[in-house]
Amino acid sequence: MAVTGVVMLLFLVSHMVGNLKVFFGPDEFNQYGAWLRTIGAPVLHRTWFLWIMRTGLTACVVLHGVAAYQLRRRDRAARPQGYAHRRRRAGYATRTMRWGGVILGLFIVWHILDFTTLTVNPRAERDHPYENLVASFSTWYGGGIYIVAMLALCLHIHHGFWSAAQTLGANSARRNRTLKATALGLSALLTVGFLSVPVAVLTGLVN
Repeated sequence: MAVTGVVMLLFLVSHMVGNLKVFFGPDEFNQYGAWLRTIGAPVLHRTWFLWIMRTGLTACVVLHGVAAYQLRRRDRAARPQGYAHRRRRAGYATRTMRWGGVILGLFIVWHILDFTTLTVNPRAERDHPYENLVASFSTWYGGGIYIVAMLALCLHIHHGFWSAAQTLGANSARRNRTLKATALGLSALLTVGFLSVPVAVLTGLVN
């Protein structure tokens, strides 16, 4: 679960950086989209790299979800009876990890239908990612779904980064404060970076 989480986190960082190119205008953003389709050429044919990446990310999402389910079952099996006195030691992000994962899973499906297959995009144009992004985020539901998902992502990464560090043995009494600060800063950076795009479209900064 930790390894797949790290892989997806690295993808999110690169994805956010790419998204921010929208602020440089339609020509640069569309050129960036075209470049993604030609990565690996001439060894790889057009869009092969994208499909390899999509397949790998899909495998990570599935394995991540299966691992979460298995860990939940082990947790229940280890303690079939509840504690006599329940205490809320976990933070809000910890308690909402499961539902956050569900929200993000549903969002991935929506995101693919919106920007990959262009099924739900109201004014979709093939090979015009800038125009498709603006068309989607200009609607209340397109922008709204994205914003809710990114807030869920913030909580998920905040707790997930810390959990992954513990699982992979990176934590220690000396490094815990730094790791917690990194988890908070990384989740905040990704959230602000991702949310800046729909907010810019909704406010007319990007059109």
